[in-house]
Amino acid sequence: MSPEMIVPSLQEANVRGDGSAAAPAVVPIARPSGANPSRRQAAPAGAALDGATLKWDALLVCVAGYILTAVGRIHQLFGALEAIHAAAIAGLLAVVLWLIDRRHERKSRVLRGATIPLAGLLLFWMILSVPGALVVGNSFDLVFNNFIKTALMSVIVAASVRTVRDVERLALVYLAGAVVYTVVVLTRFDVGAGEAWRLGHLYYYDANDFATYTVTAVPIGIYFLHGGRRTSVRLFAAAGLVLLTLGFVWSGSRGGFIALAAVAVFVVVRFSAIPLKWRLLATALVTVVLLATASDQYWEQMGTIASDADYNHTDESGRLHIWRRGIGYMVDNPVFGVGPGNFQAAEGTLSPLAERQQYGVGVRWNAPHNSFVQIGAELGFPGLALYIAVIVSAFVALRGAGDLSPALTASLLGFVVGSFFLSLAYSEMLYTLIALAVGLRKVSALRAQPA
Repeated sequence: MSPEMIVPSLQEANVRGDGSAAAPAVVPIARPSGANPSRRQAAPAGAALDGATLKWDALLVCVAGYILTAVGRIHQLFGALEAIHAAAIAGLLAVVLWLIDRRHERKSRVLRGATIPLAGLLLFWMILSVPGALVVGNSFDLVFNNFIKTALMSVIVAASVRTVRDVERLALVYLAGAVVYTVVVLTRFDVGAGEAWRLGHLYYYDANDFATYTVTAVPIGIYFLHGGRRTSVRLFAAAGLVLLTLGFVWSGSRGGFIALAAVAVFVVVRFSAIPLKWRLLATALVTVVLLATASDQYWEQMGTIASDADYNHTDESGRLHIWRRGIGYMVDNPVFGVGPGNFQAAEGTLSPLAERQQYGVGVRWNAPHNSFVQIGAELGFPGLALYIAVIVSAFVALRGAGDLSPALTASLLGFVVGSFFLSLAYSEMLYTLIALAVGLRKVSALRAQPA
């Protein structure tokens, strides 16, 4: 019998009645047939991974780089990163590293829930909508040069996380990207009196898009303000909340204000992972900064949200008139819509205003200014149903998915409310938040499985 097959019994020190030492008992240890004792057994597929021992790896670093570039636009903030094509490099490396990674927890088949299949169906419907699009080139470019990459990276972001700790890392990267973007905006752009009281077009985003971006980052900042593992993380979260709020005020966005109000209510009422006193403290911090930095013009602008005299109600290029026309495009093209990326083309060619162009009168080719109207007009009723289903399924995936779940729920809520006034239906911001939701559901389910 080999030495590995025996262990001394706990009774080996017992002494016989005649004073002689008892022979040690031999206890055989069972081993599967053909097993190699020198080789470590692989963890079972359902075994929970230890988040404390799993560090950053190359795939997670590349995914973080993707989030910083696709959402945080960090390569556009710093010219050197754009010169070396940091966005393309991060995305390409992430794809390659994911394809060669053989770990069970990173396989696409372990992604739980309906969100990814529904997003796949949405992409499929977009592809079907291309041939009959109002301007085929616009649709082809949006689908094959843009959104298909966004959809693929959404899957990779969700698949890359191995534990809740990894989701926290990527959520912190999302927050850091928003804070860096805000700092750059605050230091490179000025606001003043008169017409210059608010921000205008920025890097990639405009002021309204930027406001929604900051709102989606605020709940993550609140999460790390209380639950950061290190003091430096908590201090960064506190400073980040101050900076995000200041940038939000500079944006002067009314839709952003509504989104922030919705998030604040959710944080106070439903952010159950954090004690109420911490929720109130974080909300008070954001409120104090907002009240201390908002100008008279800001509050005058916010006061027009419900005004019937506002241009959004009265002007033919106001949001309400655009939305009505957009619903008309959807009704007239109920199956495939006018094609992805063709809302503005519809404004310039199909709207009742387009006829003026034959008389030499200029017509604005307006953006939809509502992500739901955007999807409905461009992809028809089935596309709108799939878009809503993707978002709803992401909210469902976050139910009971751990302490980070309320933060991501609030971030997604902030996006949904903010995007009701913006054209962000295909944005990386949305699909990154959805990917984090799916990833959190995945690792929570894996952790709950017996080893």
